[in-house]
Amino acid sequence: MSLWTPFMVLLLILINALYVAAEFAAISVRLTRVEQLAAQGRRLAAGLLPILRDAGQLDRYIAGCQIGITLSSLVLGAFGQATIGLALGSLLAEHELLEPVSAYALSATVTLVLLTSLQVIFGELIPKSLALQYPVGTALLTYPPMRWSQRLFAPFIRLLNGSGTLILRRLGVSTESSHRHVHAPEEIEFLIRESRQGGLLQDKESERLREAIQLAQHRVRHIMVPRGQIARLDLDAPLPELLAVIDASPYTRLVVHRGGLDEVLGYLHVKDLVVAIASGSKLDSLHELVRPLLILPSSLSIDRALSQLRDEHARIALVVNEYGDAEGLISLEDIIRELLGELSDEFKSLTGQTPTPLPDGRWRLPGRLTLEAASEWAQSLGAARFEATHAETLAGWILEQLETVPAGALCLHTDEMALEIEQMTGAAIESVIVWIPETVGGGADD
Repeated sequence: MSLWTPFMVLLLILINALYVAAEFAAISVRLTRVEQLAAQGRRLAAGLLPILRDAGQLDRYIAGCQIGITLSSLVLGAFGQATIGLALGSLLAEHELLEPVSAYALSATVTLVLLTSLQVIFGELIPKSLALQYPVGTALLTYPPMRWSQRLFAPFIRLLNGSGTLILRRLGVSTESSHRHVHAPEEIEFLIRESRQGGLLQDKESERLREAIQLAQHRVRHIMVPRGQIARLDLDAPLPELLAVIDASPYTRLVVHRGGLDEVLGYLHVKDLVVAIASGSKLDSLHELVRPLLILPSSLSIDRALSQLRDEHARIALVVNEYGDAEGLISLEDIIRELLGELSDEFKSLTGQTPTPLPDGRWRLPGRLTLEAASEWAQSLGAARFEATHAETLAGWILEQLETVPAGALCLHTDEMALEIEQMTGAAIESVIVWIPETVGGGADD
């Protein structure tokens, strides 16, 4: 065994480490970070960027890494057996410590275990850890040698990738997915929770991120102002009466209709009225000041509603059901409130859509609180979730349990808690007082 043998073993292990680091770095690196470096004029980032953006190129890039790992491992094993294994076997045989056959068998086993251990530690584990800890730097450093490897292995990549794709298609497995990490909303929420527990995110930051994710899961009807609470103007009413309504209203935008909400004409911005009066215009009717009103279906997700409000440069939108009947009103402030919590307003005071503890140990819950949020609140106090029904809000759940619209205050008992209707506006339940007594009977009491 010559002095070149340890050098060749070390070189092959380093080559294996190069491909392992390149593979893990390419998978874990953030595309946005590479885009930022490419915009700053970093040539390596600019070269790597097209590979990360294209799923096909990234797949071939990873295939090149895997071929390099396989070849370096095979060459290391063959070279080790032909040099270290034979030298160790000859040494054992010359000293007559073992029979020649047993000596070479033992030397082959010892060489295999030794080289495998070195390769796993220095060629697999260490480069993998470094690539995961420093993905951007590792991806950029390994890109130049990987570029040459891609050209060298190009025929093998096409052959092996094509064969693998053909077999997967025969097995009915989709080959469209890439090597990227694609997380479902539930997985992202888990990552946010883990980051908060690890101290990387504060409670308020994690809650805002969680609310942002849930915008795609909640519907417009969950946060809209119900039909009965919409601030509106009836153009059939006399002008002095309409001006009195506008003066008494805390809102700057009021829905305009004729006769009822089944014939909505648009909305009036108070600023337009002030400008018209200040300019000395004679107002015989408010009709000429009415602006068009965006209409959204109640089944639309909140994130898509936000997108449409932004695209149309609108602040409010009328929410309609599947039959086209007005169901409520949503504003940009409602969506922001869903993300950031209750906002202060110098003109009006709004009731929060979250459970509020009372001094006597009871809780006040808004009727419009989603049933999912109400269930999470109940679980946080050690009670069971609200039974799944067709209702989407706490008020809807109560109405389903009662099977009627209550005429006033009423107490509903479940197995674990008691709910008392505190306030109603017409047939809408505005707020509910909830407490968890030691022993609660079932059923509803008038």
